[in-house]
Amino acid sequence: MHLDRLAHWAKLLAIPAACLWFALPGQPHRPVGAAASSTGRQDAGPDQSRRALLAGIAAVAAGAGLLGGDELVQPRRIGTSDVARLNAVLELYRSVDRESGGGLLYGEVARFAESVYRMLDWGHPSGLTPPLIAAVATARQLAGWTALDAGRHDDAQRHFVAGERAALAADNAPLVALIRYAQAKQLQHLRHNRDALATLQLTHAQLGSHSTPAAKALLWGAEAASLAALGDHQTAVKTLGEASDQFERIDKEREPDGMGFYDRGELLAQYGRVYRDMARRDRKHASEAVRWGRDAIAAFGAANVRSTVLNGVGLCSALFLADEPEQALAVGGRVLEQVQAMSSRRVIDRVVNLRRDFVRHRELPEVAEFERTVTAWAVMAA
Repeated sequence: MHLDRLAHWAKLLAIPAACLWFALPGQPHRPVGAAASSTGRQDAGPDQSRRALLAGIAAVAAGAGLLGGDELVQPRRIGTSDVARLNAVLELYRSVDRESGGGLLYGEVARFAESVYRMLDWGHPSGLTPPLIAAVATARQLAGWTALDAGRHDDAQRHFVAGERAALAADNAPLVALIRYAQAKQLQHLRHNRDALATLQLTHAQLGSHSTPAAKALLWGAEAASLAALGDHQTAVKTLGEASDQFERIDKEREPDGMGFYDRGELLAQYGRVYRDMARRDRKHASEAVRWGRDAIAAFGAANVRSTVLNGVGLCSALFLADEPEQALAVGGRVLEQVQAMSSRRVIDRVVNLRRDFVRHRELPEVAEFERTVTAWAVMAA
């Protein structure tokens, strides 16, 4: 989607032109697909292609001295270019995570994050300490996020704690907030909403003067989801309003780099979650849950596949709650097709949870068949 970014990373990581599907500025154009046809891999399946991509990223990280093979990377003095390469590799891993899910990715990201964590003990200029610690903490945060998405909750917690410790050492309050937000998302997924709410509220209070509109909107949106899950719908709706007010004040140029993922789709997704919980108590909210679900899906970019799928699951639930089983089945069928191309235990768990919203429509043969399919997913995921 962003060729200028790809060109920047390709130059920064010194990737040979023969390995690229696009032309770098000032270099001759290579036809798209030339590299694939020369290696005979144009027919590779999705998982094969992704594994090849991950192997390529790992090779780039190893070539940059950020990742070792069977042995540890040897300590050396590092500079600004090393931190830039570290962040570039992280962005590559993050893009794969958004598109494919953490299941296939976790092992590679964990190995990378643990390798670069050792860089904190290497020699470097004193002025490089804050960006180095921030990059290393971000690597642990991403490892924790992919572990969460893969359903490896103990590993996720371990990485989040390590990342939080590094971010605190760097006195980087915005990064601490992002890691705590990820911890809260894990607690919400495990249905520990009181703990999630306490984590978010503490983080909001501790941010103080470091808080930005995006951070406030992010945390308040997540708080609203936990409040709704706990049955406090009035406060949840009020908190969503506060999140929306802050979202409208966001100036991307003045936000930390780590907040780049937060967009309108993320905000609208929280509206969808809150109104679905409200609709489970009172059906009059179901139509709004459907509207927010559709708006969230429309707002996500094409590269954010997992969020689109997760909100597709939410829309399917909302349509069942709104007594629109035919539309729900149509959306659900598309979601099941999309899930097969992903590697995310979190998405599968959400699909399995659809069963709680079938109640009023189980007598319909099509819904009964859909439930059998979802139950089969539950057995496979167990």
